[in-house]
Amino acid sequence: MIELEEMRDRLNVLRKGLDEMHGYLDIENRRAILTKLEAEAAQPEFWNDQNAAKEVIAKTNAQRAFVRPFDELIRLLDDGDLMLELAGAEEEGAPRQQALGELGHMFDKADVLFSKLRMQSLLGGKLDACNAFLTLHSGAGGTESCDWADMLFRMYRMYCEDNGFEIEVLDSQPGEEAGLKSVTFLVTGSYAYGYFKAERGVHRLVRISPFDANKRRHTSFSSLDVVAELSEGIEIEIKDEDLRVDTYRSGGAGGQHVNKTDSAIRLTHLETGIVVAVQSERSQHKNRAKAMSMLKAKLYEYYEDKKRKEMERFYGEKGEIAWGSQIRSYVFQPYTMVKDHRTEEETSNVSAVMDGHIQPFIEAYLKQNAVKA
Repeated sequence: MIELEEMRDRLNVLRKGLDEMHGYLDIENRRAILTKLEAEAAQPEFWNDQNAAKEVIAKTNAQRAFVRPFDELIRLLDDGDLMLELAGAEEEGAPRQQALGELGHMFDKADVLFSKLRMQSLLGGKLDACNAFLTLHSGAGGTESCDWADMLFRMYRMYCEDNGFEIEVLDSQPGEEAGLKSVTFLVTGSYAYGYFKAERGVHRLVRISPFDANKRRHTSFSSLDVVAELSEGIEIEIKDEDLRVDTYRSGGAGGQHVNKTDSAIRLTHLETGIVVAVQSERSQHKNRAKAMSMLKAKLYEYYEDKKRKEMERFYGEKGEIAWGSQIRSYVFQPYTMVKDHRTEEETSNVSAVMDGHIQPFIEAYLKQNAVKA
């Protein structure tokens, strides 16, 4: 039975948390910045410079990601005050319990918003608010690893669906028998890169193979590369002589929708060996623009890594996607466990993780690597 005092105590704890969050998130300053950016966007000439307009919109979305959930928290707790008053006025019994039950649901929503804001407070990196390019590569393990790459792609799709991110597949290569050799996709939404940078590295699978007639246990590997989609304000110079451009026909399932022109684009940066490919659009021009955006993002990350001399932390373009380099292990047999080797975060609920419930792993990584203001 839900008690009135229990709900009152819970409301007081949430109020205290809201006051603390107001300070360390610097909400009033964010609100002032947001008001200024929205005023810029309302000007008649706003879209005259599309690159500048996109920059303003990105900054606006970054501030809204804090201000809107915070304002929703204020509304929920104010409504909670009223609901508590109504519950206190009810006689003991079903009417009071119903009011307290509704109040509990409101506080559950508030807990979710608190969690989201706490997570975002850990994101202070220069590119954390950006969209993200993700590329999954199958590694050691043949058909098994191709299937594993496909399973990871599904996991990330489901995580995006549950957390308000959108996905656009830019390029994919199917495995010879099953799964994916590789897939590149763009994740858009507030702080996409900030969240997904936690997933960069090699992911290891241990299970009884469905492709092995003898039902032996196999170990497979797939890697995820994550780079931020750069804003127009960050300049990356790419010389024509450093670039090889290949065109080819986009893949497809066949039939009337097969692209009969060489619209797909593959760009190779000769100095670094970085290769990107895009085939999501029917227009070669649009595919090239997306490929250039992704190449700039990968080059920025490459040079930043080189500058920091920390390439050994990641598997890198030339690293081996195999044993000893994994950031996380997913064990299906002989027991069930998912364990992150960087943070020691683990769970035995493998099926939930494969359905996209990876937030605890991301949160543990962000806490461990929080950018200090």
